Order: sequence, then structure tokens, then C-alpha cells
Amino acid sequence: MNKTITKELEQEVQKRRTFAIISHPDAGKTTLTEKLLLFGGAIRLAGTVKGRKANKYATSDWMEIEKQRGISVTSSVLQFDYKGHRINILDTPGHQDFSEDTYRTLTAADSAVMLIDCAKGVEEQTKKLFQVCRKRGIPIFTFINKLDREGRNPFELLEEIEEVLGIRSYPMNWPIGMGKQLCGIYDRRKTQVELYQGKDHERIDVKPVADYRDPLIREMAGDYLFEYTGEELELLDVAGDPFDEEKVQRGELTPVFFGSAVNNFGVQTFLENFLAMAPQPASRNSDKGEIQPTDEKFSGYIFKIQANMNPAHRDRVAFLRIVSGKFERGMSVKHVRAGKEIKLSQPQQFLAQDREIVDAAYPGDIIGLFDPGIFRIGDSLSQGEDRVFNELPTFPPELFAKVVVKNALKHKQYQKGIDQLTEEGTIQVFKTIGFEDIILGVVGQLQFEVFEHRMKGEYGVDVELHRQPFQYARWVVGEVDPGKFRINSMLVKDKRGDYVALFENEYAMRTSMEKNPTLQFLEQAP
Repeated sequence: MNKTITKELEQEVQKRRTFAIISHPDAGKTTLTEKLLLFGGAIRLAGTVKGRKANKYATSDWMEIEKQRGISVTSSVLQFDYKGHRINILDTPGHQDFSEDTYRTLTAADSAVMLIDCAKGVEEQTKKLFQVCRKRGIPIFTFINKLDREGRNPFELLEEIEEVLGIRSYPMNWPIGMGKQLCGIYDRRKTQVELYQGKDHERIDVKPVADYRDPLIREMAGDYLFEYTGEELELLDVAGDPFDEEKVQRGELTPVFFGSAVNNFGVQTFLENFLAMAPQPASRNSDKGEIQPTDEKFSGYIFKIQANMNPAHRDRVAFLRIVSGKFERGMSVKHVRAGKEIKLSQPQQFLAQDREIVDAAYPGDIIGLFDPGIFRIGDSLSQGEDRVFNELPTFPPELFAKVVVKNALKHKQYQKGIDQLTEEGTIQVFKTIGFEDIILGVVGQLQFEVFEHRMKGEYGVDVELHRQPFQYARWVVGEVDPGKFRINSMLVKDKRGDYVALFENEYAMRTSMEKNPTLQFLEQAP
């Protein structure tokens, strides 16, 4: 490859920032995502989750059930440009029932933005998602949202982040008041104040100040708030952690920003600081060692499959994270698992349900590939030598239901729906031994509801789900005797034909393990 292309690759990698936003439901993730898109000029009007009557659905919530519920249940990909950067946002589901999809999506991100509601602090789902990011050692940036409402003391929130999540924090800015008293935020590193203007933040009003004791702050905040905020900032300077860029990059220190996404307050400041500090696309581990983004041979992996993104075409899209090299439309690559060359002729990039054909893409970018049924989650694509990227995480289901089709004549459509939704990773499918009944396994109840909704809406099939009493699934490795799994358990097979034992409780699982000492019981498929 010539030097010009190598130089071009290096420049394109440096421009890119690929990150996921993690939060508990209702922390304001969709609103923050939309405000970021507004800055990038990607959308002109932010649709609000609450504005249901006007049909202004959130830009990233494209699936019908998401519009009805006002929650994100699939991860969508949003790309836009801002001040010389190409930004890829992985908009993950906030609802805990879709944590599996979120965990997989996080493998495609190089950093994460953790969104926290200033009244609620660190919530359950945030903890789980944070731990996934922590394991990967990626930088985590924190945006404390809803400053326009009454919330908890900022020190209390920082303490909770440090105690509950085990990460140190450095507030990049500090609120001057909160709720009805909110009048601005003080930028600690740039010594300037961003004024709060209620709901009108089309133009951001920033005033330079000497420090937090500047008379201008007294004038805008009043004597009491001026003194109170001054004392807080003085305490931060004395007792707070120093800023350390290296610790940020290692995921050991989180820069904290305060703001109100719904009022567009503090969002641009956050975005510009984030782009300056967030890492460019990172290397990924493979069976051939670390693959660097600037490696000139193209490679990438599928982290998500989504059927019926366009209901009119009933299509399937496989989302590919580009790891190395330049992607060009029409190029031939090796589908490593299948062991054959394939041509990537219709690659697409997304702004939620809007998409366009892409001619070129670079490491860090996410592209959608038309999938005629050849891809699975975790598949690796590469040029030159075969490279297999490390397996994406799978999680044992915790809820189970037997599926019954109401109309036996719809069996073909039913089978197609089951196959496609399994490949998306929405559900796990098991068959009972002998009768071959279908048992679904999911991580959360909402996945059952989405399954029913999509089977009817997308495949025209009415199904009934009969809940089963099992709570645990374990893949069984060794010489299996089906007769030994009868008490409070059931032996089934997964889609690959591997044995899986379903247990009603921990006692039943422990008993089976003791009775079968020669067998291995695994939480993930071998």
C-alpha cells in the first residue's frame, strides 16, 4: 500500500470518536443524543420522547414498540460530523431487559458517556453497564443531567460515583444553583461561566471570569449563592482529585460535567471537552494478536444483527465495527467462519432509520451490511490473512417460556421469525428432547413482549407464550444421560445441538452438579 493511502488512513483514524451512552432508563439519554445531533447539524428538530401526540418520536427510536412505549429497545448507530471530527454514537437500550444487546454494543465503543440523573444518582442499570466498560478499561466521561430540576448535592453525587462504582472523579465544571435557583455553571479549567437562560439555549452565553470569586458571578447569582458556590469550589480545589489525563485514558478517573440536556445547557461544552479528551479508535484483540486501526489490511466484526429495519423491504442488516484498514464499497473480503470470499456491495451508514449508501469508511466507523442470512453475531471479516476477533459476550437467560403458534398454517413464517430474531440476539431458542417443543430464553420480561409484538407485526404470526418455572440455564459438556435431569430441571438442546440444562432453582442446579461429577456446567455455550 502506498504512503498516500497510509497517511490518509492515519488522518481518518485521528478524526474519529466512537462512543456509547450508558444510563438507567429515564436519565435523559435520548434527549442528550438528540442535542448532540443538533450540534452536528444532523437533525433540525429534536423529537421529544414526551411529544407523542405530535408524532415527534426520538430520532434513534425507530421500532414501532419503542414509539409506543417511549423507550429504546435496540441499539442504533448515529453518525455525524462536528468541527473536524467524525462522531459515531452507539445509542444503547437503557431498559435493563435489553442489557445483552447493550453489552455486545459496548464492545464496539472506544469510550463511554455515563449519564446520571441529578435527583436519582447512580442507579441499578448504570452500575451493570459501568462494570462492562470498566472491564474493558475504556475511558468513561460523566454527564450529570437535569440540573434544571431540584436534585441532590453535587458532592453527594460525586461521593456516590466514587463509592458505588469505585472510580475517582474530577468535576470539569460546577453548578451555580440547581432547579429554580440554577443560573449557570462555572468551568474550572477555562475559568469562565456559562449562563443559564431557561429553555432558550440556541446561542450559548459564556463569560470569561478571573476565578470563582469574580464579581460577575455575585452579580448573576446573588450574595448567598455566590458565597455558597465559592465555598464548594474552594473545598474542591483543596480536597478534590487533581486532573490526570493518563488516568482518564485508563478508565481510572472520570471527568464530570453538569448540565441539562432538555434545555441544551452545558451540552456543547461537554461535547467539545469530550472530543478533545476521548480516544481515537483503539486496537482489538484477535487470534493473531492486537490488530491496530492503522494496519492497512481491512478487518472488522459483526456485533449486532437487526431484521426488518425497513418494514417495506423486510431486510436484515448486520452491523460491522471496522477495526483496521480502509473499507471501500464493492470490496471483496473473507468471511472467516464461513471460509469464503464475499462482496460488500450495499454498505450503509445510519442516522437511526435514515440511511445512505457509503462508498468509504474507516476504523471506528460502524457500517450496516445487507444480510441474506449469512452472518452471525461475532463473525469476523478480513482481507489477507484470516483474523478472528475475540468472542462477544453471551449471557445465560433467566426467564423461559414455551411458544405455541395459534395458527398451524403459519408455521413457515413462524420459523422464519424465530430464526431471524435468534440471530439478532433478541432471544435464545431451545428445543425439548423428544417432543421438540420450542422454549425461549431471555434476560428480561420485556424481551418476551417485543418477541410477541414483532412476530405479529413483522411476520404476521400470533403466538402464545407459556411461562416455564426455570431460572437458570447451564450448558452441559461431557457424556450426558438425559434421564438424570428430571427433578426440578429439564434437558434441552440449543440451536447448535448442544445440551443445556434448565433448573428451577439453585438447589436443583447444585444437586445435578453433585450427581454428575464428570460433567461440566457452563454459563456460556462452549
